[in-house]
Amino acid sequence: MSFAWPLALLALLAVPFAVFGYVLLERRRERQAALWATPALVPNLVGRRPGRLRHVPPALALLALAALATGLARPHAMLSVDQEQATVVLAMDTSRSMVATDVPPSRLAVAQEAVRRFLENLPEDYRVGMVSFAQYAQTVLPATANRVAAQAALRNLRPGDGTALGEGIARALQVAQRVPAEKGQKPPASILVLSDGAQTQGVLQPLQAAERARKAKIPVYTVAFGTEQGVVEVVDDNGFTQRVTVPPDAPTLRRVAQATGGRFYAAPDGDTLNAVYEELGSRIGSVKEEREVTAAFAAAGAFLLLAAGAVSAFLFGRLP
Repeated sequence: MSFAWPLALLALLAVPFAVFGYVLLERRRERQAALWATPALVPNLVGRRPGRLRHVPPALALLALAALATGLARPHAMLSVDQEQATVVLAMDTSRSMVATDVPPSRLAVAQEAVRRFLENLPEDYRVGMVSFAQYAQTVLPATANRVAAQAALRNLRPGDGTALGEGIARALQVAQRVPAEKGQKPPASILVLSDGAQTQGVLQPLQAAERARKAKIPVYTVAFGTEQGVVEVVDDNGFTQRVTVPPDAPTLRRVAQATGGRFYAAPDGDTLNAVYEELGSRIGSVKEEREVTAAFAAAGAFLLLAAGAVSAFLFGRLP
């Protein structure tokens, strides 16, 4: 939190002085009461004593004073603000490992269903682009607000050979950067990468592509999908079928997200993947902005003053 007028915070010094004065007043009151009445006879003279509750109204009043004094300094805080427009580019791994059935019925089928739900919950004004990468990366959907086209592109994804992860990130970055500016400013963009394996194709390395995204100030959110037990059948050059383990490359995906200011997720099953995309939707749908919160402190101070008056009226039949 920052303050436009930090010198106004000196008004908070009134709070400890007020506490000190209240303590002195209480001690003086007790001494005066002892002069005019015998302490042992007080219970017979007073039907009900508020006890420690008598300190509640002053405490609320002091909190109100602190809130109002802080408000004088015009505090600013980083708040999550809903974005009216944004661009989301989905980079989908369509390598042969996506047919693994460790996430039934297959990794690709579960991923498509999770992304379908994600698209349904995304604000209508958001543009969505889509890139698939296997042996090479290709744009299957330029950034558009047409959800019918996005769903069709998603259904048409087919598995291929190899995993060109670095090229997939770079192609997604190109799709995001091609979005035209509106009112002299481009809408914020994010890249969502779902992959279930390590890079096996392509010259461009994932961290090199991540560096490009970092320079463009486009965060890359990465999801490592699948389990360590994922297996696919591969036919070698001699015509023999081999069973190959295809675990996700979580370390690389984590470094990509960290390098770009995004976030890494591990999704070993379909339920987790759905939860990941739900969280991603909320993250992409808002942006952190610095806003003045003076009104909030003023409202809190007013509420505390009213609460102090209400408690005092209830306990003593009078205001503090």
